[in-house]
Amino acid sequence: MVKMTGIITAMLTPFHEDQTIDEATTRKQVNRLINEGISGLFILGTNGEFFSLSNEEKVEFARTVVDEVKGRVPVCAGTGSIRTQEVIDLTKKMEEVGVDSVSVITPYLMTISQEELISHYKKVAEATSLPLLIYHMPSRTNNTLYPETVAELSKIENIVGIKDSTGNFDQILKYLEVTDKDFAVYSGADSLILWTLMAGGSGAIAATSNMYPNLVVSIYEHWKNGNIETAREAQEKLRSIRDASNMASTPAVFKKAMELLGHPIGPPRDPVEKLTSLEIINKLKSIMKEYE
Repeated sequence: MVKMTGIITAMLTPFHEDQTIDEATTRKQVNRLINEGISGLFILGTNGEFFSLSNEEKVEFARTVVDEVKGRVPVCAGTGSIRTQEVIDLTKKMEEVGVDSVSVITPYLMTISQEELISHYKKVAEATSLPLLIYHMPSRTNNTLYPETVAELSKIENIVGIKDSTGNFDQILKYLEVTDKDFAVYSGADSLILWTLMAGGSGAIAATSNMYPNLVVSIYEHWKNGNIETAREAQEKLRSIRDASNMASTPAVFKKAMELLGHPIGPPRDPVEKLTSLEIINKLKSIMKEYE
């Protein structure tokens, strides 16, 4: 199983103004991101608005991405849900589509035990031949994966890594400590890309690379080449746009930023609304001037 390393873009999902998926813009963005040097595409995650898409839409979106990528970079598709059997069913469909791996966020809304989380992931892993990436985001799901739980899951052959979106570097360190070097640990918080790499992680699954792929990729490239100070400068430069995402609901700010950059990908899908506040838009424009 090929381990993804470097910067994997947590891809935004393009919509038409009527909130249907925009296939043409999807293909355009796939090529733009690959041409800018990203190492992989992570689709149907939180910034990809998986929560507002039907399973049929998810499959068709993945089919479009896989078709346009044509094997140039790995594609990891989100198949997470509350119900284990639904995750299995969607994962099997993604396998037919031809994605390279799947990402499975923990069940959400209801807090469940560590034993139930282990059982959930084992059942999904047993149902597919695809590599499976655990997606950990307890602030949104209400379920935390303890290090010993991740250690247990990492022993399963096709559970190959974890995306940790806690923003807690100590959590990443604990996952690295309890798993072997073949198990990939990715930062899902764009503020921790360099520190995760320096600690032995495999890279980052970064939403900011939708807007500024070259900048985000440069963090990895400078680190790989031993230019730590230059990598640190690039990491610090990312801070403003990363923090801007908190000015409105996910991913409204990033979709407006794409529009301002000349890469319009349409609105978010209801219930998240398009960014219209002039105060926030002006703040965003001010932040983006730093990157001109």
